[in-house]
Amino acid sequence: MQDKKIAVIDHDRKFLEEIEGILTMGGYVPVVVHDPFLFVDTVVQSKPDVIMLELSMPRRNGFELADTINRVFEGKRVPIIAMSVFFRDEFPWLMGFCGIKKWLRKPFQPLDVIWAIENELETGNRWARERDLAGMEIVT
Repeated sequence: MQDKKIAVIDHDRKFLEEIEGILTMGGYVPVVVHDPFLFVDTVVQSKPDVIMLELSMPRRNGFELADTINRVFEGKRVPIIAMSVFFRDEFPWLMGFCGIKKWLRKPFQPLDVIWAIENELETGNRWARERDLAGMEIVT
C-alpha cells in the first residue's frame, strides 16, 4: 500500500478535501483534481495506481473521462472506480464500455474507499502475474 498513487476527480472541492484525508490516512498518495479538463493530463503525468472518478460532473462526465483515459493508456490496465450519488439502469453497460469495474455510491464510509482500492490493486497484481505467466516459456 505504501506510495500507491490514487487519482481522484470530482467537481466538489469539499468532497476532494475529505477523500484526500481518507487516502492520506490510508497510506496512499492522493492526486486530486476538480477540473475535468485537467484530469487526463494529470493522470498521464502522475501515473496513478488507481483512479476514482465522479460520474456526474458539469461540462464533462466520468464516462467520457474513463474512455479517454483508457485510450491514452492504450490497453494498459489502470483500475477505475466510479463514484456517484445516483445510479441509472444504463450505468452498468456504460461502465463496462468505458472499462469501469467498480462503483461506490455516495455517501460512503472511509473503509469502503480503502476496500475498493485494495481490491482493485490486488486484481491488477493478479492480472499482471497471469499475463507474465502466460508469456513464460516452459522448459522441460
